[in-house]
Amino acid sequence: MLKRWLDAWRERRAQRVLERRAIPDELWLETLRAYPFLKRRPLPDLLHLRALATLFLNEKEFSTAGGLELTDAMAVAVAAQACVPVLHLPGGLTLYDGFVGIVLHPQEVVVQRQWSDDAGVVHSGDEVLAGEAMEGGPVMLSWQDVQMAGEIDRSEDGYNVVIHEFVHVLDMRHGGVDGVPTLPDRTVRAQWLEVMARALARHTAEVDAEQPTWLDPYAAQGPEEFFPVTAEAFFVAPDGLQAEFPEVYALLRTYFGQDPIRFQR
Repeated sequence: MLKRWLDAWRERRAQRVLERRAIPDELWLETLRAYPFLKRRPLPDLLHLRALATLFLNEKEFSTAGGLELTDAMAVAVAAQACVPVLHLPGGLTLYDGFVGIVLHPQEVVVQRQWSDDAGVVHSGDEVLAGEAMEGGPVMLSWQDVQMAGEIDRSEDGYNVVIHEFVHVLDMRHGGVDGVPTLPDRTVRAQWLEVMARALARHTAEVDAEQPTWLDPYAAQGPEEFFPVTAEAFFVAPDGLQAEFPEVYALLRTYFGQDPIRFQR
């Protein structure tokens, strides 16, 4: 009874937001023109994506750093891309309930990191970040890299920093980051682990052998990066991912409830 009441209340609240704060038509059309992988989708998907992006903007808090000035167009660009992974996932935007803040930097950020090697020796050094998702938030994004998803057609490399970081958010929902999102049962989880481990092992071997790879070599960092990198490719360059890793494409198609390759034809 309580769940039904809460669901009805959320639906009424969402409807009020959609009626009063809908993304303006021209701004939405500008966003679709700027990011080709979005505008290829069928009309029902685009209508649903616009609604989710409107609700996302109502729920999240944007801020900037480094003198960057936030505009409505920037916020909508991030919101639209962030909502792509949850477009057909059960739970929708509630899967992003664990954080509120989004911080945009003008460009990549250099941060100081410490890590331990296998022998337990602690090292430190700089790391250049185009984005970072932290448990509980915020999500940090380089605006320069966000724009890269739209400046040219990324179908050749599948790069998309917004999708990458928001897939990390999905991964974090069960605590930690291990490259495995919340899945319906043990059987599905076992299949996920098997398919992803096999594909990651192949990709890592190619990277270690210094062979050219279609998929970003960064995916070889481990399962926690292989999942978001392949998810980027799944949505932005599905033809390439299906050609290189058909079993991964099929796995992500089932998980996300989407088949982006159909929109490329």
